[in-house]
Parts: sequence; C-alpha cells; structure tokens
Amino acid sequence: MNTAKPTRLADAADLDAFVADHDIALVEFYTEGCAMCAAMEPVLGTVAKATDVAVGMANPRDDPPLVERFDVRSVPLLLLFRDGELVARKAEGFQGASDVVAFLEANAPVTVS
Repeated sequence: MNTAKPTRLADAADLDAFVADHDIALVEFYTEGCAMCAAMEPVLGTVAKATDVAVGMANPRDDPPLVERFDVRSVPLLLLFRDGELVARKAEGFQGASDVVAFLEANAPVTVS
C-alpha cells in the first residue's frame, strides 16, 4: 500500500526517476492557482491509498520542457506510465476517485484494496 499523499516531483529528472522506480505510476500535471488541480490532490491521495499505483504530482511550469515533451494543453492532466512508458493520458478536468481508479483499471493492471 502506498502513502496517503502524492509525491511532489520538482522537475523532469524527478519525474523520470519516479516513473523508473515504479512498475505503474500515475502523474498529475497541475499549476498553482488551478482550483480543479487543487481539488484533485485529495482525490489522488485516496487513489494512492486504495490502489498499488504510485502517485506523483508535477507542475510543468517549474520545468517548461515538460510542457512540450508531454504535449500539455490543459491541467489537470493525468499521465499513466507502465514500465517507464506513457500508456494513457486523461485531461478531462476534475475527476473523482472512482473515475481515476476506472481509468487505471482500464489502462494498467492495478490492485484495488
């Protein structure tokens, strides 16, 4: 079981290390002042507690090349990595915990407790 809080990722190096360290990793791209992004943090905490998926958060404004690398057009943006590869993305605004878990289950083998 994971920790209750998502891991804060400072830059691309942190993101790459986080993804490399976990078989399955979910990363939310957010920005400061984004109300929907702020509302996602407790949801992601719930997802981290309820699944075996490592959950991280990164602000692409802190490392602008991330915007181009992951084609960030809006936030919050959920990126799902499996074995270091980006396998799915979801940019549909606020998502509840059940929606995020369904996204994970549809795109990666996850264990839900």
